[in-house]
Amino acid sequence: MSIWSSISDCLGSIGGSLGAFLQSAASPGPAAPEKSVAFTIGMIGLGAKMAKADGVVTENEIRAFKRVFHVPQSDLATVARVFNLAKQDVAGFETYARQIARLFETKSEILEDVLDGLFHIAKADDAFHPGEHGFLRRVAAIFGFSEADFARIQARHADVPDDPYPILGLPHNAPMEEVRKRYRDLVREHHPDRHIADGVPEEMVEIATRRLQKINEAYDRIMEMAA
Repeated sequence: MSIWSSISDCLGSIGGSLGAFLQSAASPGPAAPEKSVAFTIGMIGLGAKMAKADGVVTENEIRAFKRVFHVPQSDLATVARVFNLAKQDVAGFETYARQIARLFETKSEILEDVLDGLFHIAKADDAFHPGEHGFLRRVAAIFGFSEADFARIQARHADVPDDPYPILGLPHNAPMEEVRKRYRDLVREHHPDRHIADGVPEEMVEIATRRLQKINEAYDRIMEMAA
């Protein structure tokens, strides 16, 4: 049974609150939490709340959501139903964030994937609203990321990043040896091959691939500046 079929089966028991469902479904440490119904519903819920964070859900944000989640045509109705339930749910976005955080260790790579996906939705309407920024910062804090971590993650999503150092999480006076070591560590930590080996969902692999591209671009720019 596919994850989408499992979600469809669960919808009948959700009632009016996805937050209540997540509270009962999420538990720390399942064997593969990123493949669980609780994680997928939580991601859809956060995506819906993210799209609504600036006060209006645009078509571009909905399209961005669909790009983050590669959903078979036959399952679009199920995802749309969860998305709409999340938009209408009285539970706030923090409920969804906490339930997802419970499934993983603090600052897990998968949690960073989630933040990258949310940034992708936030940028979809070509305007980064203060409400969206506050939403993402709060979700990052719930996931256990520091302000420095958040700044590093956010820097990757600038259309034309003027400063490559924040993307690597380094100060401008970092010696080149430290830059090279940090770059190697980030490539090893975030390489999509690790996600593939772990069997994580395809959308998470694609998010990791985009993240690695930004890391590579930042490192190349620092090398050019130092030449």
